[in-house]
Amino acid sequence: MKLLSSDKVREADAYTIAHEPIASIDLMERAARQLSNWIMSRFDSSQNIVVLTGPGNNGGDGWALARLLWAEGYRQLKVFELNGDARLSPDAEINRKRVLEESKLCVTPITSEKDFPSISNSDLLVDALFGSGLSRPLEGLAAQLVAWVNHTAPQVVAIDIPSGLMSEKNTTGSAVIQANYTLSFQVPKLAFLFPENDCYVGDWHILPIGLHPDFMNRVDTLFYYTQEDDIKEQLRPREKFAHKGHFGHGLLIAGSHGMMGAAVLAARAAIRSGVGLLTTHVPRLGTDIVQISVPESLLSIDESDVVFTEAPDLLPYSAIAIGPGLNQKQNSAKGLVALLQQAECPLVLDADALNLLSAMAHWPELLPKWCILTPHPKEYERLFGSFSNSYSRLQHQLEFSEKHKCIIVLKGANTCITTPEGNAFFNSTGNPGMARGGSGDVLTGLILGLLAQQYAPSEAAILGVYIHGLAGDLSAAENGQYGLTPSHLIDYMGKAFSLLEK
Repeated sequence: MKLLSSDKVREADAYTIAHEPIASIDLMERAARQLSNWIMSRFDSSQNIVVLTGPGNNGGDGWALARLLWAEGYRQLKVFELNGDARLSPDAEINRKRVLEESKLCVTPITSEKDFPSISNSDLLVDALFGSGLSRPLEGLAAQLVAWVNHTAPQVVAIDIPSGLMSEKNTTGSAVIQANYTLSFQVPKLAFLFPENDCYVGDWHILPIGLHPDFMNRVDTLFYYTQEDDIKEQLRPREKFAHKGHFGHGLLIAGSHGMMGAAVLAARAAIRSGVGLLTTHVPRLGTDIVQISVPESLLSIDESDVVFTEAPDLLPYSAIAIGPGLNQKQNSAKGLVALLQQAECPLVLDADALNLLSAMAHWPELLPKWCILTPHPKEYERLFGSFSNSYSRLQHQLEFSEKHKCIIVLKGANTCITTPEGNAFFNSTGNPGMARGGSGDVLTGLILGLLAQQYAPSEAAILGVYIHGLAGDLSAAENGQYGLTPSHLIDYMGKAFSLLEK
């Protein structure tokens, strides 16, 4: 799914109005109908509802919603309009007039703090103050109203985007509605995918309003939200007469004294990915551990008893991953540099491989083209330093991937994958139960296995992240998030692949 900027969304609206064709007021009505259906499916007609409207089209959505709910029998409904004497957008003005003519709704203008509505613990407040077109932080009476809502209202539904939150650049002021639910139209806003905005956005839902498919197909964007249909197009069927040679030979370099569990998790995940052959390179102390825990894997034994020092001959391998449980010894750093200089097949760098790199001067110059880096936020900070917010970090991530021709998988909720083409793909699967040590090792093994099967590096990263999260969701559905373990992710990978194949 394409993620569109607020400017592009307005272009999509205009294109739909011109080419469906449909009047803009009727497109607003379509959106309001989706909003009313969502609210009616969750709150019955006895619910006390307060709708706050602003002067723009977001306020128009609120007026239209109020009218539709009134027509459906919602009589415990009140509308408060911010700056009631302000000039409204044309469609907001039409819908305000319809409310006054077609209902007996109580409408109260807000011209000062004394006009703020009184709210009880059971009331539902609908935020229709300011939408995605907001270009500067809220101030004055609007900011005071937002602060009052955040202090008073127990249940808040925001229309399109919480008032005060910027759609893209994440340069919000201090006055932002803290919604329990955000109902956005057609596509998510980029701001929904940044962790610092979770307290504002809450549980977000996308409501389709039939924006013209021709525009959606041809519009250019840097940002995508990966969903099931996108992944199904990438997953390849396995041919009837295929044999293990068709599915590649992966090399996993992992493990050290006290951290062999990471190597085992990554190796098991690689095997579950569908790879034809896997060789796991471990220090001598890990020989029995891996042979017993992952009998499907071949073994390559390092000269060191306790850490990685040197990779084996790389010629037999179609993809390589290094990092899980590797440790950060000086000999391991030398071995990593030698590997980066010699590797000619696709490469995944994770965990301690990234930590070793972060201690090296000019490390970006060592990266082979189209390699995959899989940092979590702290590892990203060690590599690149800190950033003021997620938007500035995203801009850096995009620029680095494009400049150095590498893929970066920044792990977390809605894991963000940036590619050398200058695109960012946000993942839609996964849950907080996966936030524990070992989950990243599983992802590394999974991506390695897909790379070995000749998936392009960007494809392997996007597909691997989606399946990793889907396995987590399947496990959480049966075991709960608290009981979810990295081993569960491996156990449910087969079911995740099966769902996509069907």
